[in-house]
Amino acid sequence: MERSQLKSEEVGINPQRRGRRVVITGMGVMTSLGGETSTLWDSVLHGRSGVRHIQQFDSEAFPVRIGSEIDMENVALDDIEHLKPWLSRAATFGVYAMEKAWQDAGLTDDAIDHWRSGVCIGAWNSPTYDVSDRREVFDLNRDSALQYYELCKEAPDVQAQRDFGAVSTLLSMRHALHGPSTCVQTACASATQAIGEAYHAIREGDMDLMVSGGTDSMLSVICVSAFTLLNATSFYQGDPTKACRPFDRKRDGLVLGEGAAILILEELEHARKRGARIHAELLGYGSSCDGYRFTDAHPEGHGPTMCMTRALADAGIQPAQVEYINAHGTATPQNDPVESLAIKRVFGEQAYRVPVSSTKSSLGHLMCATGGVEAILSVLAMQNGVLPPTINYEYPDPDCDLDYIPNEPRQAQANVTLSNSFGFGGQNGSLVIGRWTEPAPAGVAAD
Repeated sequence: MERSQLKSEEVGINPQRRGRRVVITGMGVMTSLGGETSTLWDSVLHGRSGVRHIQQFDSEAFPVRIGSEIDMENVALDDIEHLKPWLSRAATFGVYAMEKAWQDAGLTDDAIDHWRSGVCIGAWNSPTYDVSDRREVFDLNRDSALQYYELCKEAPDVQAQRDFGAVSTLLSMRHALHGPSTCVQTACASATQAIGEAYHAIREGDMDLMVSGGTDSMLSVICVSAFTLLNATSFYQGDPTKACRPFDRKRDGLVLGEGAAILILEELEHARKRGARIHAELLGYGSSCDGYRFTDAHPEGHGPTMCMTRALADAGIQPAQVEYINAHGTATPQNDPVESLAIKRVFGEQAYRVPVSSTKSSLGHLMCATGGVEAILSVLAMQNGVLPPTINYEYPDPDCDLDYIPNEPRQAQANVTLSNSFGFGGQNGSLVIGRWTEPAPAGVAAD
């Protein structure tokens, strides 16, 4: 049997939802479009782009000179001065977004069981070199190894910044969360898979509260050089805000970015007991791996097809019930048609009726953080009854023939959304998220 023909019942997935209900009670972000969810949402709806010329290093000699970069002056926390030596840019973004999510959830440290509260975060970490301090950036030559060894003896914080597992530890330390503290590193699928694993930990009764999402920074010299050599990035030379063009026939690659998005997940009754405001309900999660190539998805979309199928089955949701898809939509020549094909395999004729958009058109690709941002944007779409657009969409591609909500937001009340993240190495993650409405009191008819 062709892998693309597999259905959920053929791989042993129980189509009936089980376990405890999991809700989203807090959301926090740090992106090139702002450090408040309201600011981010307003910018995305108005078609603004956070892509600009890179400022972290002199990129004039590079073929790629643009990225979705954060102004560090906007990342202000009063109580992290003592932690700064241990914080990479990614870790700093993560701590900031966690505090925003914690405040949004109305949490206090005495309102939780610290041993039943944990962290599962998608992250990548790399050292922050400050040339005005005692750090240096070394040339890759034979003498640099000894210099680096001497630096590490003097500055163990550099080693801590290289450990991406340290990000989850830092988040656990913020509010003494003594449950599991884990870090997921599956490239572009990291945040989505982290949210999915946190969701399962609560649903199955292991935890009551989880801090999840993702954080990353991909605009260092090394990252930009690596993705340029992979020929995966956009080489657009015009207005940076026009560079990221998901599903457009003239797309030429992804735009690298940085940022963080953190969600507070809680068991429903745990949230109700403390009177929490509920943003949305997590309904299902699916993951898969193409097992094909490190940098390419299978051209038949087998992995994404199974990933979405598993997420829907996990939620007990039929494809016809999905009313919006936040696509992975990287704007690479290969990814966009493969994702479009996979959506058609899962949804059949419904694929042409369900609205799909890529918010990477505004934000670029935040790698390990991207699935967290897109999950939050999916929640905001349901809360506000507006679907975010795919900006920079001008030239239809016959291989990408779905409804991509081109250039303008659309008024529509979605009750169930699907958020996709398909990563390098073939790692795939999908989340099914439901709009939250409080049940009507007993004896009162629902609207």
